[in-house]
Amino acid sequence: MSPDNHSRIPELYVSREAAEALKHDAGNMPGWDLTARQICDLELLMNGGFTPLKGFLTEADYNGVVENMRLTSGALWPMPITLDVSQAFADGIEPGTDIALRDHEGVILAVMSVTDKWTPDKAREAEKVFGADDLAHPSVNYLHHSAGPVYLGGPVKGLQPPTHYDFRGRRDTPNELRALFKKLNWQRVVVFQTRNPLHRAHQELTFRAAREAQANLLIHPVVGMTKPGDVDHFTRVRCYEAVLDKYPAATTALSLLNLAMRMAGPREAVWHGLIRKNHGATHFIVGRDHAGPGKNSQDRDFYGPYEAQDLYRQHQAEIGVEMVDFKHMVYVQERAQYEPADEIEDGVTVLNISGTELRRRLREGLDIPEWFSFPEVVKQLRRTSPPRAQQGFTVFFTGLSGSGKSTVANALMVKLMEMGGRPVTLLDGDVVRKHLSSELGFSKEHRDINIKRIGYVASEITKNGGIAICAPIAPYTATRRAVREMVEAGGAFVEVHVATSLEECERRDRKGLYKLAREGKIKEFTGISDPYEEPLRPELRIDTSDIDVDSAAHEVLLTLESMGLIGLN
Repeated sequence: MSPDNHSRIPELYVSREAAEALKHDAGNMPGWDLTARQICDLELLMNGGFTPLKGFLTEADYNGVVENMRLTSGALWPMPITLDVSQAFADGIEPGTDIALRDHEGVILAVMSVTDKWTPDKAREAEKVFGADDLAHPSVNYLHHSAGPVYLGGPVKGLQPPTHYDFRGRRDTPNELRALFKKLNWQRVVVFQTRNPLHRAHQELTFRAAREAQANLLIHPVVGMTKPGDVDHFTRVRCYEAVLDKYPAATTALSLLNLAMRMAGPREAVWHGLIRKNHGATHFIVGRDHAGPGKNSQDRDFYGPYEAQDLYRQHQAEIGVEMVDFKHMVYVQERAQYEPADEIEDGVTVLNISGTELRRRLREGLDIPEWFSFPEVVKQLRRTSPPRAQQGFTVFFTGLSGSGKSTVANALMVKLMEMGGRPVTLLDGDVVRKHLSSELGFSKEHRDINIKRIGYVASEITKNGGIAICAPIAPYTATRRAVREMVEAGGAFVEVHVATSLEECERRDRKGLYKLAREGKIKEFTGISDPYEEPLRPELRIDTSDIDVDSAAHEVLLTLESMGLIGLN
């Protein structure tokens, strides 16, 4: 009998004939255009990566997963896999309806038979799944500000997988990996999960893990959705491929996992283990602060360093994949080799470069020693992350109407153009409304759309090495955060809070807008009838009531210089 990690697992795809018939029928069904996260989830549902799930969670299964990591069947499952939709779409759907699930180009990937429709308690979901209803957590922020308000549940019939045009030879389904392991007679497989480039410490760690487990090694990086600000997956995969020949070819494989991570720490570790079980793993490396999102709104880590390992260990037998502890590897100078930090005696010289320090060295064009990383990896990272003074960036002014944002932004633009070196574009609120958002009003929804359009244009300018200067009011924290995430995918985001007081803004009011708002003639006016949510940690805060425009613009320049984005010499 073949080992458990060699036999096929069930998929949710229907036969080719049934798929053709369903495609024909789907033309008359309500269609939902899937988000990027939902496409990742659907692919792993259809190819068996999310076994035992047969579709998006029903309300009963959702409640069980949120409360105690259990499906109604009793099976362990720690992560809600839900189809969140808009209220408008949900209003036209009742249980018993079949809906077509489409990608962003309108291609029908699956048909879902809706059995459940409900409005979830998102605060409860955040508390139970992520440990806190804290918007500093990227998935909690997504839950409240990106995910639709209504969930639909029900089984899925897969018609075809999403199309990937990149690294196609590296993308394996669970059954393709199981077939590979069977062909190679790999009976023990240890998986290394990563969302970062591989450096020498990772290589040593994975060598040791494979030796300890007496197993072959599968490097299985996530290329779906990771933490905002991570190195893009194109660069990371080039890094993985560049170092693959450092591993013994007969004992190591590289495969890409199109997973939308939730950064849920302990629960995520259990989830990753179950997913890797489906992909044929027998052992799984669980890291220190595995899938942690960083700091919470009190500037403390969301999860303890070993919480993920502890929760995994509790459920290890049921997961069916043995945990290999991630050892923190450091370089011992005297012995010119990597060793586990907890096994090193006193008196030796330990060298280590943190992720923050690596990013600083890349940003400033400084040397990255060969003991830390492979020259091939550094070369790929430098291609994507040139020194900051050569990168594009966005300066995002936010503040009340009349605070002086546009005036300072204009002065900054002129100063940056005087310096030269990179094209500078000013995306002023009034100008953008005229050319990009002329059809929008001033409701909260329309203001959010307008700001996100500004953010999108700024992100494209930044990605292509230019400087974008934005000067909208942008009163809402969540929208500013969404813009930051868009921009930081391609360069630096510098938030400048123009913190001029409401009283001073009203005193300056040349257009008489505040007066009209006080009289109730302008609805939803920021600062009067609608709130302005002040940035908590902007890169710079200035008040134009006590400095002139030239000085304010110069303060911004000094901030840009301190961040390495420009040189004033």
